[in-house]
Amino acid sequence: MSLAVKGRIKAILDVESGTSKAGKAWRKQSFVVDTGAQYNPDVCFGVFGDDKLDMLSKFQAGTEVEVSFNVSSREYNGKYYHNIDAWKIDPIGSQAPAGGNTPPPSMNEPASLNSADISADTDEDDLPF
Repeated sequence: MSLAVKGRIKAILDVESGTSKAGKAWRKQSFVVDTGAQYNPDVCFGVFGDDKLDMLSKFQAGTEVEVSFNVSSREYNGKYYHNIDAWKIDPIGSQAPAGGNTPPPSMNEPASLNSADISADTDEDDLPF
């Protein structure tokens, strides 16, 4: 199942860090996206680990994005806690990164022709059959 939300980044919260029981250092950061929905428009996502924090650092508040995410729940002392973990953030529209990487035309698409490409000579002797 693939989940995604489009909206504008409303806030990027401070980085949180700590040490696991196993003694490994960890870092996570949360950010809020305003979806523009009438009810409950704000969604708070989390990113965990250096590679995801680097991904988030490319964006700032006010940027239109599409966020792909997973939802997970876990039980602790009879209560359930939920995480909304972002794994991909893409800019939307004119805020997309520049690079000029347009895909090549499909082999199934007809080539566009202009009048200079069409020969005026339509002699029947030119046919190969």
